Amino acid sequence: MADVGERVWRKVPDGAREALTRGLSPSELQTALLEVSRERAAAVTPARLVQRWREDRFVRPSVVDPRALVRTQAMLWERLPERFTGVELSPLTPLGTCSAVATIHQNMVVSTMRSTEVASDPTNQLAIEAAVRRRAGQDRVDLATCQRVVRAQLVDGPGLFAHFQLFALVSSARDTGSGRIEAEMLVDHLRFWHDVLGDQAQLTFTTFERTAVRERIDDTVRPALKVEFAEDPQRDKGSGYYSGTALGIALPGADLGDGGFTPWTARLLGDAKERCLISCVSTERLTAVLNEA
Repeated sequence: MADVGERVWRKVPDGAREALTRGLSPSELQTALLEVSRERAAAVTPARLVQRWREDRFVRPSVVDPRALVRTQAMLWERLPERFTGVELSPLTPLGTCSAVATIHQNMVVSTMRSTEVASDPTNQLAIEAAVRRRAGQDRVDLATCQRVVRAQLVDGPGLFAHFQLFALVSSARDTGSGRIEAEMLVDHLRFWHDVLGDQAQLTFTTFERTAVRERIDDTVRPALKVEFAEDPQRDKGSGYYSGTALGIALPGADLGDGGFTPWTARLLGDAKERCLISCVSTERLTAVLNEA
């Protein structure tokens, strides 16, 4: 991508790169890009529009039956505990949300020309909202949302799409010592996913960094659950993304989602004592499994 970018920059006049990246104010850059977009849109023909609709992975409709998807969404919301506040997120979020909060490369998201980016992970947005509520004085924040997201990385394979829907939970609170608050949040998240998936739920954890949470899993979390919470020591996915402990959420033969502790609200609030747990599943994958049952 860097080589491609350099080739493109060589095609523009000297000084254009500096002007676009640093010289213009955000409002001036937005005006310039909107004008470029308007002129390019004016040249689009109906035939070209149909072609893009058929070929562009970002705009092709999902293959899932929306009626089945709505039933899955309704089931998730109905089973969500009262302590979780539902949030209807915007399809846009401030530019840099993923790169600043979760350290995801900007090329992996769809940036807009209005200092925003298309939502690519609802847990990032919920973490920001949780930080805002924590700063306002709320003792512990538990949020949930269901959102269609778009991701820019290339995907190729059955069941993989540029856009899909996620049902996500985010909990944030200040450390109370010895992993106690982390254990409480884990129990709340895992009980919900067990309630949703039933006794066939495969809930796992992986310890990337030894903390007091590992002890609380044995003496607090596992005894509070009615389903096995197995350790997965072979997992390495998310080792640079999650801090301490990561979660796996699945049914037999179907990986539905994951989660874990992140430093996001700690970064957003500038307080190393902040704790943040996220978890989410793909509603489309879950719908496919439910329809097969």
